[in-house]
Amino acid sequence: MSSAAFTETVAKAGVDWHSDEMKARRKRRYAADRRLQIYGIVAISFALGFLAILIGSLTFSGHKAFTQTVATIEIDLSGAKVDPNNIKDADWRGIVRGALRAQMPGLSRREERKFFEMFTSSGQFLVRDAVLADPSRLNGVSRFAIPMADPIDQLAKGEISRDTPENQRRVNDQQIAMFDQLVEKGVISTPFNWGLFFNADSRFPELAGLAGAISGSFWSLLVCFIISFPIGIAAAIYLEEFAPKNKLTDLIEVNINNLAAVPSVVFGLLGLAVFLGWLGLPRSAPLVGGLVLALMTLPTLIIVTRVSLKSVPSSIREAALGVGASKHEMIFHHVLPLAIPAVMTGSIISLARALGETAPLLLIGMNAFITSPPDGVFAASTALPTQIYIWADSPERGFVARTSAAILVLLAFLVLMNGIAIYLRQRFERRW
Repeated sequence: MSSAAFTETVAKAGVDWHSDEMKARRKRRYAADRRLQIYGIVAISFALGFLAILIGSLTFSGHKAFTQTVATIEIDLSGAKVDPNNIKDADWRGIVRGALRAQMPGLSRREERKFFEMFTSSGQFLVRDAVLADPSRLNGVSRFAIPMADPIDQLAKGEISRDTPENQRRVNDQQIAMFDQLVEKGVISTPFNWGLFFNADSRFPELAGLAGAISGSFWSLLVCFIISFPIGIAAAIYLEEFAPKNKLTDLIEVNINNLAAVPSVVFGLLGLAVFLGWLGLPRSAPLVGGLVLALMTLPTLIIVTRVSLKSVPSSIREAALGVGASKHEMIFHHVLPLAIPAVMTGSIISLARALGETAPLLLIGMNAFITSPPDGVFAASTALPTQIYIWADSPERGFVARTSAAILVLLAFLVLMNGIAIYLRQRFERRW
């Protein structure tokens, strides 16, 4: 009906659009539209506000973990009588303590013990490993950066107040005075803490890092992708293109939709019973973690793939079949290539969800104390979420900042993976 015919019909019906009643009705409708917009703006503002509070609180508490207080000392190894053919067995503890003693001469035995406590107890191993990596250091004087112990690191970062009574803090007045002397000498610095990314876990906060957790997450996601991606696509293709529509396939589809909503802890219990209990696979291994994560992501991947296949117009199928292509040629040469961008996007989002899962990995033991990164899928390992859980449960104060920093690293990986998914969707998506 044209606008003129509609106006004529309304006029015959006796409706006066300019009456007070109609003006009031229009006013109420416009007011309802404005209220709906305001509700949406308020909801988005609340969401962004809480997100800002979350990121802000994590940044405020975790930014100090990205720096580490270190003491840079010079050690003359030319006179240390270190056998170049047997570097490991040298008296590195005595060598390091001798260099530290030279920074603060004239201390009594008791004072020296308190002084040595200011540095990480693994300083000798750090110096030894640096010499093993570069034996030319044995020929003269070299500079080594030795991390300060966690209480001194907390003091340098202002986490421990000097005004607190001595009996209520972990650093006594004498250690504070010695630390100030080292600062005056220019020995103390606070560089970027690369160890947070390249060190494995440690019981000492000043040495603890995420290398083992990042490696474990990588191996687990690799196993998850290798298993879930081909199986998920194959199952989706069969259900969408080949399976007959009967009660059996309807039951399978209902179960797949239900499995997508099952809590992740249930998959962890399944992995604990089947992979560890029945099959006897190694505990804490990325192989088991990847298998559990693959089971968890398969339903979502199947659903996403089926939706992607449905989005391809039927005219593509009919045209392919019309020119003589077989059904499998139609699927693999025409339909699947057009659907693969959306499939890849769904796969990346599923992997991002798997990266952030904690409960199933805890149940299969991927929360063990591992001091070296895994070298394969069978080695004991942790993952980023379980490493965060371990650090959050640690009593040392230095792990508080490291827990928040680890969460920020995990969020950065999640944002990166979702960003890749968005890019792939916008870059390759076909609109019909």
